[in-house]
Amino acid sequence: MDIPLTPLDFLTRARRLFPRRVGVVDGRRRYTYAEFAARCDRLAWALRDELGVRPGHRVAWLCPNTAELLEAYYGVLLAGAVLLPLNIRLAPAESRFVLDDSGATVLFRHPDQPDVAHPVPTVVLGADHDALLGRAPDRPFPVPLVEETSAAEIFYTSGTTGDPKGVVLTHRGLYLHAVHSALTGAVTGHDVIVHTIPLFHVNGWGTPHYLTALGGVHVMLPRFDPSEVLRLVEAEGVTRLFAVPTMMRAILDVEGLEGHDLSSLRQVSIGGAPSGPELLAEVEERLGCECICGYGLTETSPTLTRSLDKPGEPRSAARRATTGLPIVGVDVRVLGEDDAEVDWDSASPGEVCVRSNHVMAGYWRRPEETAAALRGGWFRTGDVATVDADGYLTIVDRAKDVIVSGGENISSVQVEKVLAAHPAVAEVAVVGVADERWGEVPKAWVALRVGHAVDADELVRWCRDRLAHFKAPRTVAFLPGLPKGGTGKILKHDLRALG
Repeated sequence: MDIPLTPLDFLTRARRLFPRRVGVVDGRRRYTYAEFAARCDRLAWALRDELGVRPGHRVAWLCPNTAELLEAYYGVLLAGAVLLPLNIRLAPAESRFVLDDSGATVLFRHPDQPDVAHPVPTVVLGADHDALLGRAPDRPFPVPLVEETSAAEIFYTSGTTGDPKGVVLTHRGLYLHAVHSALTGAVTGHDVIVHTIPLFHVNGWGTPHYLTALGGVHVMLPRFDPSEVLRLVEAEGVTRLFAVPTMMRAILDVEGLEGHDLSSLRQVSIGGAPSGPELLAEVEERLGCECICGYGLTETSPTLTRSLDKPGEPRSAARRATTGLPIVGVDVRVLGEDDAEVDWDSASPGEVCVRSNHVMAGYWRRPEETAAALRGGWFRTGDVATVDADGYLTIVDRAKDVIVSGGENISSVQVEKVLAAHPAVAEVAVVGVADERWGEVPKAWVALRVGHAVDADELVRWCRDRLAHFKAPRTVAFLPGLPKGGTGKILKHDLRALG
């Protein structure tokens, strides 16, 4: 048989096999998979019959991590349409650009989000949305026979190098990403995951799909709050936690952390930015569970690697602090000059290039940029990495973030890891600033941990004691907190604009 692959199969499986399982927890609201699937059906009916949505139309959602957005992951696709989650931290003008560029047919907006002042028909979540679903038929929506290579989701990149680009993810790619992620990570239906990672960001790291397929439990978190994360871990028996480094630092700094019962946690996975071994060690010591790193991009659905220990070999904290090994279904190569694979010597840098069914179909209506990104049959990530003798990758930098000072390349990530290991530092980013003599020199932007003090000279000395002197920051600037995007990832382009 040749049956089209689509994430809709995951909803069908959950409704048939786990109808009584409470699969979605959102504050006081709890939905079994039968109830969740019925709400997805009503959304699909409403989209088609009341809002005039047709196959291929883009349906935009401006919403934090709520049950409604999770329902959209399936209800929109049931209607044959394409899900278009918007970053809730965008300014209205930026949201208008995405709506115009995508040609969205309708926008669902959470009441806490500002009106984007766009002519697209808008449904405000709350009474209007409830009434819309209430008028829809209370019966299953016919599952469409989709073309597996057609668009299922579009996520717009952050636009740090220009206008945001829409990344088109297909039914086939999303299905295989879910299967391969769950298989590599040994996820089961017994897992309970709190959605710390925004569902409007890179497919929610795949959790909306594989957790539903397996009958696990989604715990929604509309806004990241480290104390609330700890409360939910304890109250709901959360087994896995996904976070970017700034989130993890905030969780570890919660007063009274040790007073929470976190015994249900089995694994913490940190991604979104490189992490130092000190952070992973502190997580394992204080939370009492394994901590690994992961890596991926919007264009790859997103997961590419996990820093899991190799089977049959001793556990290694050093390996878990790397970028990791490719997950099942992903071929990652680090390519140097002339697209030759670099030596596995932990020293030779090259660009991370990827082949996988998870890679995007392309950028929405941007054929030239798509061709450039997929040149030679590889997706070119723009990330620079090395590979050790056992095949573990370590991201060295973004190609555009490498600082060239007096002809020497300085890895901003390497300097950041050294500064992050200082006991007073909560957040750090290193960028290149213009210098008349050297061309560029490193500048560090630092936010301090509560109750700690340190001056710029001490941090520079800290770096010089651990790095070649030319790599140490020439200047250090302090802020109460560093600017971040919707996932908590530090926005270096905003720091560069500050000078």
